[in-house]
Amino acid sequence: MTAPNSRRPQSDKEKELIPPFLLKGMFALALGSILMVAWAVWTGREPTGQPPAAPVVAERQLVLVGLGEQAVAVRTPEGETLFEADNGGFVTVIQIGLRRARTVHRVEDNPPVRLVKYENGRLSLQDDATGWSAELQAFGPDNQAVFARMLSE
Repeated sequence: MTAPNSRRPQSDKEKELIPPFLLKGMFALALGSILMVAWAVWTGREPTGQPPAAPVVAERQLVLVGLGEQAVAVRTPEGETLFEADNGGFVTVIQIGLRRARTVHRVEDNPPVRLVKYENGRLSLQDDATGWSAELQAFGPDNQAVFARMLSE
């Protein structure tokens, strides 16, 4: 006699975690993506989704310094403090992203980054040491305004 809570052995069909039609769909999606990228490369298609080129109207060098878990300071290369906060919010997020890019590229110092304003209104933070950049308008007007103030100070 079997116990009421005992389980019967599952068949191989019951053990399958992902249905075969879903596996085939995932494979088709991956293959389709590879084919679209290959087609774009082979035909020389121009990249899309990039910010439009425009002349630079203002530029300033900044040094972003992490002062703790959330604390951050933004200084000029000469050492003048433009921004400092115990909870830097968006500025902290940008500083962490920059620090990660520099870790990956094995940049040991903390060289300045360039805050660049373009004629078309774009505001970009660019790190020449790694090639990393952040298009600041993509993060909303309030976050962009924090860096825009640093440009005008």
